[in-house]
Amino acid sequence: MKQPLAYVHPEAKVAENVVIEPFVSIDKDVVIGEGTHIGSSVTILSGTRIGKNCNIFPGAVIGAVPQDMKFKGEYTTVEIGDNNVIREYVTINRGTASKGKTALGDNNLLMAYVHIAHDCTLGNHVILGNNTQLAGEVVVDDWAIISGMTGVHQFCRVGSHVMIGGGSLVRKDVPPFIKASREPLSYVGINSIGLRRRNFTNEKIREVQEIYRYIYQKGLNTAQAIDIIETEMPATQERDEVLLFVKDSKRGIIRGYYPD
Repeated sequence: MKQPLAYVHPEAKVAENVVIEPFVSIDKDVVIGEGTHIGSSVTILSGTRIGKNCNIFPGAVIGAVPQDMKFKGEYTTVEIGDNNVIREYVTINRGTASKGKTALGDNNLLMAYVHIAHDCTLGNHVILGNNTQLAGEVVVDDWAIISGMTGVHQFCRVGSHVMIGGGSLVRKDVPPFIKASREPLSYVGINSIGLRRRNFTNEKIREVQEIYRYIYQKGLNTAQAIDIIETEMPATQERDEVLLFVKDSKRGIIRGYYPD
């Protein structure tokens, strides 16, 4: 259903039951799936792909060209999955030649004034608080929560089931299953509440706690901690996820918290 004051380019592919409110602008080379609701004054630009049952609130701008001096007009996309909630004035930019696309999975909540820059990748069930800003090529894994007013440096990765406190500056990678806060951003414990909500057993939570005791609380360097974890702890999905994350980190992981 399209309001008469909305503009939809004739080459856009919009499912029959998409709701389009007044003053929306939808450019060519846009695909929008069934059941999506597009609020007033939303702008959706070329190269945008939006899945089913998304809810996009007034003022959002999706598919604008990257804010990147290396961008030379190459064809790139924004690809958004199903059941996403995109609140007021969120901006999501297209990719560059680096990755070719900015990608969001399913069931994410992007609160008001969030910015997602070029070539970012978000998994599923991610929550970004109001005014969170992701620079280029940031990766946010499944079930991560980044609280409001947080800025994330380009190329950083936020692991799965992470909880980052509000007003943080993320300059290094944040490993999975933990809480991070303070300045500079530091490990402050396991995200045990979030893990319980997602049906992690007490045994699994204790296992994760033991992994991070080696990494952050026993006075070991990262290489020593990894060696001990691999040698002394049995292989599990959680253990291997942490080890792979730390080994693959290009920016290095956040520090531990050492009170004065």
